[in-house]
Amino acid sequence: MVLLGSTGSIGTNTLEIARKYDLDIEALVAGENFELLNRQIKEFKPKYVVVKNKKTAQNIDFKNILYGEEAILEVLEKVESDLIVNALVGEAGLKPTLKAQELNKKIALANKESLVIAGKFIDTSKITPIDSEHFGLWYLLNEKWKMENGKFRKLYITASGGALRDWEIEKIKKANLNDVLAHPNWSMGVKITIDSATMVNKLFELLEARWLFDTTNIDAFIETKSVIHALVDWQDGSTTAHISGADMKLPIAYALLDEVKESILKPLNLLKTGGLEFRKIETKRYPVWEIKDLLLQKSDLGIVINTANEFAIKKFINKEINFSKISFLILQAVKKFENIELNSVEDIFEIKKEILKFLKGKK
Repeated sequence: MVLLGSTGSIGTNTLEIARKYDLDIEALVAGENFELLNRQIKEFKPKYVVVKNKKTAQNIDFKNILYGEEAILEVLEKVESDLIVNALVGEAGLKPTLKAQELNKKIALANKESLVIAGKFIDTSKITPIDSEHFGLWYLLNEKWKMENGKFRKLYITASGGALRDWEIEKIKKANLNDVLAHPNWSMGVKITIDSATMVNKLFELLEARWLFDTTNIDAFIETKSVIHALVDWQDGSTTAHISGADMKLPIAYALLDEVKESILKPLNLLKTGGLEFRKIETKRYPVWEIKDLLLQKSDLGIVINTANEFAIKKFINKEINFSKISFLILQAVKKFENIELNSVEDIFEIKKEILKFLKGKK
């Protein structure tokens, strides 16, 4: 396989599965964590290695090291592997997804932004999602979907609520970066943890599900212990839920192996888990949630939300804006560009320039 984003959480978990099942790694692509990447190179002996920039490349113990966005696309052209695992963070993952599709590769996709930004241009039949929520939906739908009476009524995914879910609403705007990164259930990367606190992450996942399962009949709610990942309401009035520990190795194993015949995780002990709590996602706490239905109906807005979100997160990390301003800037951008229409992949990059110009003019 080719692994894009090898030093991140998904990447390291993917390599754990590769190690367990003795899977070959033809290429590794990483950012700037050269120490971990060097250890991965030594163990898995890839044919190709790509890093983010020239400075990082100088610290890599590999003969023909490549760097930069174009190098990733060049390697995808060269490799013999049929499987591309895309665990890159942010918009950087889009072009590799499109290139892998063009090359008729199977894509194990952990990069949310690919579908959020360009879902209408991606053939989801070639994609296996690496995501607890979408994997949960796939798992529930996989067999019953094929049955004549197995049509679903509605799909649900769950949210943790993020680091500020129990804060008094008036205090949220004063939250600093350390507050926002103190996730109650697990440790993740900086961007996705911020996205969890704003609920942007769940907006993205709804849009992903819209493309993966060809429906807008989907919603989300908070489940505070993060053991229920997805639910399906069926036409017969029953509801099924996917319950497991919060561990990405399970969806990764299915994406890599197609079929899993042995234990990947320990079964969840619900007696030890105790009572479960469910909460509605309230717009007072998560202002971006007010555009949830609009996003599902006007999916081209994905590029607007993603661009505004990445722009605002950088400003928040640099202490140029407070936490609440992230949601404010996203909503302002959506209001300005509500009626955009994407007719080609090229349109995505053109409209992004307009969105950034607009955002840079906001105070």
